[in-house]
Amino acid sequence: MTPTATLREQILEELDNLSAEALTEILAYVQSHKSPAAGSEESAVWQAYQRSKQKRAEVYRRLADS
Repeated sequence: MTPTATLREQILEELDNLSAEALTEILAYVQSHKSPAAGSEESAVWQAYQRSKQKRAEVYRRLADS
């Protein structure tokens, strides 16, 4: 197995143990690194939204349950 394949497997194993909120943050992080518009205003807005969504996840959950 190549070092890259081993690293990918380790990452996937660790991801299995994370919460949905953490996965959302990680997805935004990864997407920001592969997006050609990573420095654009749209990307900055999306990242701010993702941070807000994560910080307020409990509030959104409570609103949905009420």
